[in-house]
Amino acid sequence: MSASDRPVVFRNGLVLTMDDAHTVLPGADVLVVGDRIAEVGIGLTAPDDALEIDATDGILMPGMIDTHRHLWQTAMRGYGADWTLTQYFVWYYLESGKLFRPEDVYAGNLLGAIEAIDAGVTTTVDWSHGLQTPEHADAAVDALEAVDGRFVLAYGNIQQGPWEWATSPEFRDFHRRRIDGGKLAGFQLAFDVTGDPAFPERAAFEVARELGAPVTTHAGVWGATNDDGIRLMHENGFMTPSTVYVHAATLTHDSYNRIAATGGSVSVSTESEQSAGQGYPPTWQLRHHDIPVSLSMDTSVWWSGDLFSAMRSTLGADRSREHLEAHAKQETITHCHLRAEQVVEWATRGGARALGMDTTIGALTPGRQADVVLIKNDASPAMFPILNPHGHVVFQAQRADVHTVLVAGRVVKRDGRLVGVDLAAARARVAATIDHLRETMGEQAWQRGMNPDIPETAILENPYQYTEWDAGSAQWKH
Repeated sequence: MSASDRPVVFRNGLVLTMDDAHTVLPGADVLVVGDRIAEVGIGLTAPDDALEIDATDGILMPGMIDTHRHLWQTAMRGYGADWTLTQYFVWYYLESGKLFRPEDVYAGNLLGAIEAIDAGVTTTVDWSHGLQTPEHADAAVDALEAVDGRFVLAYGNIQQGPWEWATSPEFRDFHRRRIDGGKLAGFQLAFDVTGDPAFPERAAFEVARELGAPVTTHAGVWGATNDDGIRLMHENGFMTPSTVYVHAATLTHDSYNRIAATGGSVSVSTESEQSAGQGYPPTWQLRHHDIPVSLSMDTSVWWSGDLFSAMRSTLGADRSREHLEAHAKQETITHCHLRAEQVVEWATRGGARALGMDTTIGALTPGRQADVVLIKNDASPAMFPILNPHGHVVFQAQRADVHTVLVAGRVVKRDGRLVGVDLAAARARVAATIDHLRETMGEQAWQRGMNPDIPETAILENPYQYTEWDAGSAQWKH
């Protein structure tokens, strides 16, 4: 990824710096030179050859950071809208997930990566647990390297145990070829810890330690991963500040204390946790235990692929829980603990901290990488007036309002349109994946997978059942 040949200056925007002082600057400029933010302030002097972008009536903020997204599943966008987590596991882990060819992983990753930058998500962790072979892994990286975004590959394989694929010569060869000195922003090992007392995942943790790679793991997922997994990780010394625990929705205080004490962070995917059943979105618990939070979208097979939805649903779920618990005690919440500014921070600085990049990205301060998002839409009545900028980002803005995006100083979206992206080619690749899956599965299986059975709804007996209206008495008769 190379920086723009020209400096870029955003003029007269409302700047959310997301710096340590929570500085908000109305009517301010952001100057980008090369791949760095050069200055942030009012009335900046820019080089004569600078590209000027009018940010009037817009919000300038750091690029958003998604710490957990299964990009390879983008080709199945919306297919599992009515799934539970059990149906997801059956479809991907046991049945049809193994039908994905390397070119299908490439297609999903390519479209998903393009979608991310279009929505102002400049850094995405590709939680890539569909890497059945080295060819699948190469395809995943090829797609990420073809898009001008910032991507971290989290390597996983749901068709094998991590003690198998992580210790294989093929995995080592892949790491040597594609990760050492490669173009990606980072690398993680992605696998889950089931709680088996034998702790077979030890071998994968040891590989991660040897490679200096963080581990990202689905933790506290109802019916899948639990406190035993956290305890085994802790007792064997594999919980570190770089470990990212995804969901972490059904853990006990003891497990949250272990995460907090070892400095790890939690990637919250609220739309996923609410809909699939991993557990109630845990920000209410994470706040009490002072555990760092980042946000993520999980998978487009179910949900949206933008962090506006993540921020909105996360704030709503946390407040809903707070009100519910108060009402159970016949109390009333008069002041919300979680504020809009905090979820915007989780979508930016929180992700940067989780990935060990907090000195590089996540804020609009001089010297950092120029990952910049301008939210502006003069054609939208919802983008004016902007009174509470953090609240506006969370509750009013959406991906269609992402006007301009820079990644490392390079303009990847401008005036609401992607730059240098062949979207038609990406769509054609995804269409080929869909054709392959439908043909291989058969149309009946394809439709059955997309339309699971609806459980019967039991209607409660209603004692107020009236069957006849007596006009003379103007009353219902039983």
